[in-house]
Amino acid sequence: MIATESLSKRFPRVTALDRLTMDIEPGVTGLVGANGAGKSTMIKILLGLSPATEGRAHVLGLDVADPSSGPKIRERVGYMPEHDCLPPDVSATEFVVHMARMSGLPPTAARERTADTLRHVGLYEERYRPIGGYSTGMKQRVKLAQALVHDPQLVFLDEPTNGLDPVGRDDMLDLIRRVHTDFGISVLVTSHLLGELERTCDHVVVIDGGKLLRSSSTTDFTQSTAILAIEVTDSDAHPDGAGALREAFARRGIETTTGGELPGAGHTVLLTAQGEETYDIVRDVVADLGLGLVRMEQRRHHIAEVFRPQDVPEQEQVSERAAAWAATAATQQTGGARDDH
Repeated sequence: MIATESLSKRFPRVTALDRLTMDIEPGVTGLVGANGAGKSTMIKILLGLSPATEGRAHVLGLDVADPSSGPKIRERVGYMPEHDCLPPDVSATEFVVHMARMSGLPPTAARERTADTLRHVGLYEERYRPIGGYSTGMKQRVKLAQALVHDPQLVFLDEPTNGLDPVGRDDMLDLIRRVHTDFGISVLVTSHLLGELERTCDHVVVIDGGKLLRSSSTTDFTQSTAILAIEVTDSDAHPDGAGALREAFARRGIETTTGGELPGAGHTVLLTAQGEETYDIVRDVVADLGLGLVRMEQRRHHIAEVFRPQDVPEQEQVSERAAAWAATAATQQTGGARDDH
């Protein structure tokens, strides 16, 4: 769907993209990086809206450097911008019909496609209201509808969950998955919330300072670890349930740590599973102490871990800015973990 080779974009005082080489296959792909990592610059180049300083890029087999490719790319690609850019005084129907006509659809087909698309994104009943009276979530759905109305092969979604509450985020993520599963449209989605990408994407591309840090399937990023997370409740006999649990494991020679970044960390204990018998030991210890077992699960890696310097080779060390951003993103992701799961 997308291929770049040594793609660079330089401005007088900053390099937005630095010899970026990658291939993106059909499916739902997440593009992640700190602010200033080069995500928006790359999308503008791929849409044919901004020329690259050097290197090559192809979208759906079309060379973005060819002046004749820009209109062809935009006919076959949908784009949902990050910022609020909707006209407040027109209805969703008027706006999406207009965007369909701009993409080359004849009037009748534009109206039919608009009705179908607004129904798909959940705005059919509200389609004649002026956009200025819409909530943030409804405006995001209008932007998604105009990106899909001309039935593209590929859509670029730039921060599609911006400004949404947890329920609105979940609804938008479900819509994004359905764009691919129901209609076969491939998606490139940017987000600063790493947990969203883990849930939604088949593949994740991580860039930092305009350079490719890592590109692999989501399952490779989030493969299981040998770490067990055990969350317990307190009891009258043990007001500090997690502390009692750690002491009991220590008597059995099992080393533990606190939950750290996990939600409810004060009541969570981490230990390394040595085999199936570890689960039996956990069950017996919790039962003997009379504690309530809230959950026992195998931890998975998170995308944020690729930004930790100790987790990547020396030649792929990330910037301090990206590491700080990833730590913040991990905190945001953890805080919403109960909703996410």
